[in-house]
Amino acid sequence: MHLLPAKLLAVAVVVASMSHPALAADPTKAVAVLVPTEGMKVSGTVMFEQMEDGVKVTGTVKGLTPGKHGFHVHEFGDLTSPDGKSAGGHFNPTDAPHAAPDAEMHHAGDLGNIEANQEGVATIDLTDKMLKMEGATSILGRGLVVHAGEDDMKSQPSGDAGARVAVGVIGVASTE
Repeated sequence: MHLLPAKLLAVAVVVASMSHPALAADPTKAVAVLVPTEGMKVSGTVMFEQMEDGVKVTGTVKGLTPGKHGFHVHEFGDLTSPDGKSAGGHFNPTDAPHAAPDAEMHHAGDLGNIEANQEGVATIDLTDKMLKMEGATSILGRGLVVHAGEDDMKSQPSGDAGARVAVGVIGVASTE
């Protein structure tokens, strides 16, 4: 089993947060610290905040090649494989087809693409109506994945976005 120290820390934070007394109420904020898969240099931090109209997703990802990169919530918060494949496929609790995040039917984990500038930095600022931070379709404890290439928003089952260049676990964040 191959675990980078940052990956081990991310897993420990999620496990600890799941038993924290502050979770008596439904969480309103979450965070994913993205770490590079083997041979990559991509990293970042992504925040999630429950709003009236969905979950607001904000953050920065660095070390990307310029252009678009698939950006998805995946089934598992499992970072044990060096290539990120232990995070499983797209989070899809309703068994919907893969599509753009604004399509009527799509995976809950379909967040589309993020776009890196010439310096390899992508700034994220979106609100997704399908993401949930509570209940059976909660994203808490799930994986967050950035892919090497662009999600074409139509290829099944996952948009043909290529290798995973960074992975993280979505965990409960401090509300302070």
